[in-house]
Amino acid sequence: MPVSARAEYACLAMLELASRFPDPKPVRLTDITDKHAIPERFLVQILLQLKTVGLVSTTRGKAGGYQLARAPEAITLADIVGALDGSGEAEDRPTTGSSLGQTLQAVWGGLGKKLAEARSGYLTRFRLSDLLPTDGQSDYMI
Repeated sequence: MPVSARAEYACLAMLELASRFPDPKPVRLTDITDKHAIPERFLVQILLQLKTVGLVSTTRGKAGGYQLARAPEAITLADIVGALDGSGEAEDRPTTGSSLGQTLQAVWGGLGKKLAEARSGYLTRFRLSDLLPTDGQSDYMI
């Protein structure tokens, strides 16, 4: 799969927040976890990470919850996936120490960069607002 489960959960949560963007009331965590079957402890970590990069804002207290920090038109899937999966570059692994192993490691590193660039370029095309239904349906258009 081209994105991690963490990034997919983040995209689902962000789409849920985007669908409720016109409503000024924050969305409770349980509303998202119940609707999309995302483990609550996992989603809390994801939303904190999204808050750190400025995609989500929080409101504390009894009526608190989560909201998009920017309009759905201003957030792309690349923004979300990039925040969770980072650059998507291949991980550094120890090589066998041989020159062939080092050469191969350099190829893998270049491949990771190219794949990350291609993925980011593709995901940049999709804004949250583009994926929301326009005819009042409750599901998303992915």
